[in-house]
Amino acid sequence: MYPSIHINLEKYRHNLNYLHHLSKEHGQSVMVVTKVFCADRKLIDVINTTAIEYIADSKIENLKKIKTEKMKVLLRIPQLSQVNEVVKYSDLSLNSELKVIEALDLAAKNINQKHRILLMFDIGDLREGIFYKSDYLPMISKILTLEHIELFGIGTNLTCFGGVIPTAETLNKLQIIKEDIEKHFSISLNMISGGNSSAIQMLKDEKLPSFINNLRIGEAFVLGRETAYGKQIENMFDDVFTLKAEIVELKEKPSMPEGLLGFDAFGKPANFTDRGNMNRAILGIGRQDVDCENLIDGPDTNILGCSSDHLIVELKTNQYAVGNVLTFKLTYAGILRLMTSPYVRRVYENNL
Repeated sequence: MYPSIHINLEKYRHNLNYLHHLSKEHGQSVMVVTKVFCADRKLIDVINTTAIEYIADSKIENLKKIKTEKMKVLLRIPQLSQVNEVVKYSDLSLNSELKVIEALDLAAKNINQKHRILLMFDIGDLREGIFYKSDYLPMISKILTLEHIELFGIGTNLTCFGGVIPTAETLNKLQIIKEDIEKHFSISLNMISGGNSSAIQMLKDEKLPSFINNLRIGEAFVLGRETAYGKQIENMFDDVFTLKAEIVELKEKPSMPEGLLGFDAFGKPANFTDRGNMNRAILGIGRQDVDCENLIDGPDTNILGCSSDHLIVELKTNQYAVGNVLTFKLTYAGILRLMTSPYVRRVYENNL
């Protein structure tokens, strides 16, 4: 049955072990981010066979179902409405709001346990975190008085929103914050989480500052590439996840629609180039499951577009027929959408 997303468990385990080993050599622990595949049980089982220290996800719903002996981390800033679940289902959470941290303290008190937090700082990417130029010491002073909260460390996020690439100059802002906090309060922060898959190029080039001792990695494990420059990482697989979809129609048609052109079903203006007749295949998958922009063309295909239920491609050879199956590599967003869709079957290869 198609469409189906095919997951190579051995390739995923290889990517996990390879990059974790590289990180350990340079003094970093690793959080493996599981949100892209909705904390799929079989992939969690693979993670559990590795020495990776932390499993991180952005959704409490995923953390609830994860069975592991590793520390569980809530990546997304907690919602006030979820603090009771946060302290129950995560060992560590990323935070930036004092009001939320105080609510976590009360929730942890109610179940007689201590909750660790990573205080996030925005050093220029403009996503989550306390802006580095603000006066953060009074907030930290209040956090340190909370009996059921442990300030485990600080962190930052780059590349995800503003596209800011990690550099020594940018990360130096985080080092200044670290030293300021430790000196002012006479404490030692356990964790300095310095980024995500975009920091891997610095890691490989041995330019990642030594004060950073943790990375939060998701995309590199599933796609085998760093995200600062989009480069493939040597000795890692880029096809842990692939999509297979079936041809439901195959005909020679013009490349240019006939008639007055307006907008497509998703409100985008029609934009076509007349390239004469072509072999056009329609596949049984569409935008309800994945955006066509998130599929990577193979040597025999040229993706033309998609509607809610159909993917339309040009076939460069005549070797295909109705009922044949095409395979596509995926972007990170493609994996995310496909793993979320209830209409896409999951197929596990090289099962453990």
